[in-house]
Amino acid sequence: MSRTFRALILMGLVASCGSSYNSAPRELDNACSILKQRPQYAQAFRATERKWSVPMHVQMATIYQESKFISDARTPFKYTLGVIPMGRQSSAFGYAQALDGTWDEYRNETGKRGARRDRIDDASDFMGWYMNKTRERNGVSLGDARNQYLAYHEGHTGYARKTYTSKSWLMRVAADVDKRADRYQVQLAGCKARTR
Repeated sequence: MSRTFRALILMGLVASCGSSYNSAPRELDNACSILKQRPQYAQAFRATERKWSVPMHVQMATIYQESKFISDARTPFKYTLGVIPMGRQSSAFGYAQALDGTWDEYRNETGKRGARRDRIDDASDFMGWYMNKTRERNGVSLGDARNQYLAYHEGHTGYARKTYTSKSWLMRVAADVDKRADRYQVQLAGCKARTR
């Protein structure tokens, strides 16, 4: 086998491994395991924590709820008559499940024209930007995973109007996000030195 042919095969294998993660990491209940498997996640979450002051555990719990750490996550299709697909339920896409309009607002305000929802560094930066707006507009602490999630889901105006109070399912989901954030916070305290 020629050297050139072997080099081409090796390059093909390396390219197929890629750095784009469409699938979720394993052990999603373990923050340390997630960061060990995907070191670029740790870098992205730390950068967002430094820039926007949103704690890593709040970012991670929200991303878990929104996309289960799947880079190209989308909402399900809507169907007419139970069988005819009529488009997706919303334009939400990527790690943070940001809607088209909100994502465009983020890119315009931050000047990050090339930002993509399926890149973890952009998705976590978006989350930091959005959660800071929630703090400014609605007075929600950046460490309050439950209320940050409610505002993330309902939008700033919906949160201010307390639209979530009529959605018992959403209140349960927000409580789950809060519990997961607490669990991730404890886990990260134990492994932070190893993930720096």
